[in-house]
Amino acid sequence: MGKQPKPGLRWGALIGALLALALTALLYLAAQIIGTPFAPFDMFDWASRVLPGDIIRFGIRTIVTLITTFQLGETSSAAKIAEQVLAVIGLLVTGAVAGGVGFNLFQMARPSRWRLLGLLVGLAVGAPVMFISAAVNLVATTSTLFSRFWILATFGGWGVALAWAYERLTAPEVAIVPSMPPAPPIPEDHVLVMDRRRFLVTLGGATAVVTVVGAGLGALIASGKPAAAVSASTGETVPTTPLTTAQAWSETNALPNADDPLLPVPGTRPELTPLTNHYRIDINLLPPSIRESEWRLQWQGLVDTPLEMTLAQIRAYPAVDEFVTLACISNGVGGDLIGTQRWTGVSLQTLLKDVPLKADATYLKISSADSFDEYVSLDLIRKDERIMLAYAWDGLPLEVKHGFPLRIYIPNHYGMKQPKWISTIEAVAAWDEGYWVRRGWDEAALMRATSVIDTVAIDNLTGEGDQKRVPVGGIAHAGDRGISKVEVRVDEGEWVEADLRRPMSQTTWVLWRYEWPFEAGDHLFEVRCVDGNGTPQIERVADVAPSGATGIHRVQVTL
Repeated sequence: MGKQPKPGLRWGALIGALLALALTALLYLAAQIIGTPFAPFDMFDWASRVLPGDIIRFGIRTIVTLITTFQLGETSSAAKIAEQVLAVIGLLVTGAVAGGVGFNLFQMARPSRWRLLGLLVGLAVGAPVMFISAAVNLVATTSTLFSRFWILATFGGWGVALAWAYERLTAPEVAIVPSMPPAPPIPEDHVLVMDRRRFLVTLGGATAVVTVVGAGLGALIASGKPAAAVSASTGETVPTTPLTTAQAWSETNALPNADDPLLPVPGTRPELTPLTNHYRIDINLLPPSIRESEWRLQWQGLVDTPLEMTLAQIRAYPAVDEFVTLACISNGVGGDLIGTQRWTGVSLQTLLKDVPLKADATYLKISSADSFDEYVSLDLIRKDERIMLAYAWDGLPLEVKHGFPLRIYIPNHYGMKQPKWISTIEAVAAWDEGYWVRRGWDEAALMRATSVIDTVAIDNLTGEGDQKRVPVGGIAHAGDRGISKVEVRVDEGEWVEADLRRPMSQTTWVLWRYEWPFEAGDHLFEVRCVDGNGTPQIERVADVAPSGATGIHRVQVTL
């Protein structure tokens, strides 16, 4: 039998991707069992920090559009899943590229050096991954030294497996078993191709088993873990016990507008968003995990003396409570990247009385554990006592995914201006661009006035006979400016004013209700609002970037 043709770039890319799939499962399983870094997520988080803003905005817009178009579920959760899938795909692509390069290198080397060369290829890929992980990972519980060793070892093993596969693909064809009946002659090239195909099927089956078992066990272990995250430094579980009680505030208290006679239309979203349903948008695939006993709020920059504050010290200040509607600037008209919660914290205005700021300080740079940062004016803080450092939602400590231990609330601004997981506050002499502003988003990021139709309640008609009416309901919001009027239009007719439910606070959305005279057929419902200052919402359609979406929300319904 003649010499086998050497497998090249395409074979290497395919084998490299298959082995990377098994590597992903192994990394995920180890992350759940012993707390090592999960490299695909770290690589994705790093890429999201270094890619140009135009690419990031395009990616955000594309993901949100796909989720909305195909109704893939709640946007923030579906977006995180999509990002996680992209992170895994990123590692598979890396494996494919490295595999193709490795096979080309094997072609130029002696067989005795293939394993060593494979190890070097794996280490060449693993080394930058190791440094990337060390720079961005915020959830691993293993030591830095072990984490780095683990990444190098696993990627080195991937490279050795790549070399083994190359050896197998270049091995001589196994002879036909003598006891078998003679077969017609088969061209040599055809025999060799069939042999490689059998090897590929075998390798694919093996990697599939490893992937399913590893990912399945990892998911099972992850589902059995407590809701709290684990400290990146010591492995201690982040506390989830509330300040004074195991119950959320809303479980034992009525909402401040509970006595309002106007009832929401069935199908309207809850007035107070459940904690489990509140959207989460940030720059991490996994939220940072912080140990309260080690955490300190660092005051730096233009202060007479740098100082630290524990969470207990911050909680000791007089607490303020505020019902707040917060929206993401990436929320489209009618989107679900918005929620309302009861925030508890300390007024930053009050806290600053104990911070010895220098006379030339004009802004505070708020930085997070995940390297997110934003600037807030000291003049604004001194004018608005509602600006708070919040440590609780609904009477419970902030969940890890929502910013434990501390986040800021700035009325009338989108969430992009309001860091979570705050670690450092630096007094500075001048404003600078924050994380998202550097990536091309609006400097002010003021919340747009927006109204949304949540429901046309065709199953909850009111009245009788010819007087039947269809309840239509939804929300309207405009930051801290409030809502003075909501109007509904059907089939491009006249705009008719809806009834408004009293809001929970000046900084929450308003629920509205309109009773439309029933008429069978296909109908187009539209809604618009006017903010508390008398300014109508912008009806011109605009994309979410860079300043937030505008336009009229429309719903087509068949009655």
